[in-house]
Amino acid sequence: MNEFEVLRQELHNYLDSIQINAIEKAYLFAKEAHEGQKRRTGEPYITHPLSVACILAEMRMDPQTIMAAIMHDVIEDTVIEKEQIVEKFGKEVANLVDGVTKLTQIEFESRAQAQAENFRKMFMAMARDIRVILVKLADRLHNMRTISCLPSKKRRRIAIETLEIFAPIANRLGMHAFRVEFEDLGFAALYPMRYRILNASVTKARGSRKEMMETISKEIRKSLKNANIPVRSISWREKHLYSIYKKMLEKHLSFSEVMDVYGFRIIVDKVDTCYRVLGVLHCLYKPLIQRFNDYIAISKANSYQSLHTTLFGPYGIPIEVQIRTEEMHKMAENGIAAHWLYKTEKAMFGEAQERAKEWLKNVLEMQKSSRNSLEFIENVKTDLFPDEVYVFTPKGTILELPAGSTSVDFAYAIHSDIGNTCVATKLDRRLAPLSAPLISGQQVEIITAPGARPNPAWLNFVVTGKAKSHIKHFLKKQHREESKDLGLRLIDKSLKSIGLSLTQIPEHHLHTIVEATHSDSINHFFEEIGLGNRNALLAAKQLAKLMDGTSDTDLVQESNQQPLAIKGTEGLVVTYAKCCRPIPGDSISGYLESGQGIIVHVETCPLLENYRHSPDKFIPLRWEDKVQGDFPVDLRIEILNQRGSLASLAQTIANAESNIENINAEEFDGHYFSVNLTISVRDRIHLAKIIRKIRNNKNVIRVIRYRPPAKKKSKTSSLS
Repeated sequence: MNEFEVLRQELHNYLDSIQINAIEKAYLFAKEAHEGQKRRTGEPYITHPLSVACILAEMRMDPQTIMAAIMHDVIEDTVIEKEQIVEKFGKEVANLVDGVTKLTQIEFESRAQAQAENFRKMFMAMARDIRVILVKLADRLHNMRTISCLPSKKRRRIAIETLEIFAPIANRLGMHAFRVEFEDLGFAALYPMRYRILNASVTKARGSRKEMMETISKEIRKSLKNANIPVRSISWREKHLYSIYKKMLEKHLSFSEVMDVYGFRIIVDKVDTCYRVLGVLHCLYKPLIQRFNDYIAISKANSYQSLHTTLFGPYGIPIEVQIRTEEMHKMAENGIAAHWLYKTEKAMFGEAQERAKEWLKNVLEMQKSSRNSLEFIENVKTDLFPDEVYVFTPKGTILELPAGSTSVDFAYAIHSDIGNTCVATKLDRRLAPLSAPLISGQQVEIITAPGARPNPAWLNFVVTGKAKSHIKHFLKKQHREESKDLGLRLIDKSLKSIGLSLTQIPEHHLHTIVEATHSDSINHFFEEIGLGNRNALLAAKQLAKLMDGTSDTDLVQESNQQPLAIKGTEGLVVTYAKCCRPIPGDSISGYLESGQGIIVHVETCPLLENYRHSPDKFIPLRWEDKVQGDFPVDLRIEILNQRGSLASLAQTIANAESNIENINAEEFDGHYFSVNLTISVRDRIHLAKIIRKIRNNKNVIRVIRYRPPAKKKSKTSSLS
C-alpha cells in the first residue's frame, strides 16, 4: 500500500477531497526531493515527515499545517529553496516550513550556540504563527519514538534537549498528552536502566493496588449517586514514570511512598456540578486543606482548569482527586491544539491560543533585550517553569507568575518601565522587601519613583526570564553610557594636559582615530577608553599629532595634569576600593583596570604604589564640590562587654543618620568586645560627627577608622 494511504484515511475524517489532493501534491513534491535519502532505520526518509503529518492529522490540523509537516525538512536537507515552495504551495505554507528549518548555512562557534540560535529562530517564527511549534513538537515526538536507532551520545543529547525545552513548551501550551510522552521517552533514552527498573516496579505494584482502587471508586460512585449528582466518568489516574522519578529525586522519597498516593479523575457535565462533587467528597473523606486548588475560578497560565483536592481515604491512604467538565478535560489533554481538534465547540479553546500568544509576546520582549542567543534560551527556559502563583493588582486583575517570583518580577510583568523604576512594594497593603517571594492570593502594589533605575542585586532573586533580560539589558545600556561619559572626561583631561581641549578637535580627526583603532564608532571609542581598554593619554597624543604634528616628547607634561573630578554618581564605571574605603573629603587617586573603568583609592593606600609610575594607568583624582551618595567606611570600636552594649551602639549610629552594612564582634579579654563595623557615610564631616557620637557612648572605650593592612601586589603582576 502507498505510504500516503495511512495519512489519507486519517484526513478523510475531517477534510474534503480538494484539500486532500493539495496535501498529496505536497507529499509527491517532498518524496521527489528526499529521493535516495534513508533514515538510520533503513526506511525511506519520506516516512518520517509522513508520520509527523499523521500526528498532526490526529489533532485535526488545517491543510496548510499538514502540507508544511510533509515538507518540513526539504529546505534543510535537500536542494529545494523556500521560493520554490512559495511558488507551488503559497507563502503561508512556505513560512511554516521555514519556521521549523534549522540554520544550517551559518557556521557557529559551538553546538550550544548553534542550538540556541535555532531555538531563537523557532520562537520568532512561533510568534508570527503558532502552528510552527505544533509542527516542531510533532516532528520531535516522532524522532523520540524512533530514537533507539541513534548512537548513545546523540540519544542522550536529544533526550536532554527534549526534557529541558520541548516537554516544558508542551506543558506551557497545555498539551498534556505530548508532555507526558516527551518526558517518558526522554527518561527512557537518558536513563534506560532506571527507566526499566521503575517500569517493572510500577507494573508489579499495579496489581496489588487494583483492589483498593476499585473499593475507593465504588464508595465515591455510591456517595455521588445518593446525592443525585450525574457523573460522566470516574477513572484512576496513575502517575507517569518520569513524574514518579522526579518526585522520588526531588523529595527524597522511596518508591513505596510515591505509590502510596491514589489518584482519581471525575468528569462531569458542567461547572456547577464540579463544586457539588467536591462537597460530597469532602463529606465522604476528610480533606487536607492545604492541598486544595481551585483552577476553575483561577485557571493556570496554559488555560488548564480543574478542581484539585487531596483526601484521607480508607486506612489513612492519601487520595488525589481532579474534578472537571468534559471541555476542561479536552483542554487539559490538548491545550492549544484543542482549538483545531474541537473547533465546533466552546470558545474556551480559543482562549488557550490567546494566552499562548501573550506568552510569545513576552518571549519576543526577552529576545530584544538578550545579548545573545545563549542568554535568550536560558531566559526562555526560566520562563517555562511549570508551577505558578496567582496574585492580584490593586485593581483586582489576576496575574500569574512562576513560583518563587518577587515583586520585581510582578513589576516587569506589568510593564518594563514599571520594573525599571520600582523602588518599593506593598503586599496586602503593607510594605515588604522587593525580594520577598509572592504567595498566591496576595495583592501587590508597586511603588515607583522618577529617575529610579534597576539594581544589579535584583538579579540575585528575580525568577522570570522577562525580568532578568530587562535588568541585564538596562544595566548593559547604563554601563555603556557611563563608560562613554567617563571616556569623554578622561580624553578631555589628557588633552588639557597638553594644551588642547576636546572642543578644539575637528570631527574628521575623531573619525580618523576611530578608523585607526578599528572602533565601531566614536561612542564605542570613548566607551573603550572609559572601560580602561584603551589609553586616554595615547589617544590624546594621536589627536595632537593629527592637529599639528607635535612630537610625543613635547606633548605631555605629566606634572601639570589636572586631577579628574569624581562626582559619586558614575555608577558601574567607577569602583571604590574596599581595602581603603575612600570617602568624599579624602585625598584620592586611582588607576584604570581593563573592563572595569577607574578603581578609586585613598592617596596613601599602599596598593597605589604599583601604579604611580605608569602614566597609562595611574590617574590623579579629586572629589567634586557637591558629591552625592552614601559611601561605606570601616570602623573598629572597643566596647564594654555588658548587656545591651551592642544595641546601644547600633542606636547611636542610627541616631547619627547612618546605617550598619556589616558587623563583626569578638570578645578579647572577657571584659571588652572588639567590634568591626562597616557603616555608610556621606563624607568626612559626616564620619567625624558619627565618631563623636560613638565616643560619647558610655560603653565605648575607643573608636578608630580602620583600614585593613593591604598586601602589595608585585609590579610585574599588577601591571601585566
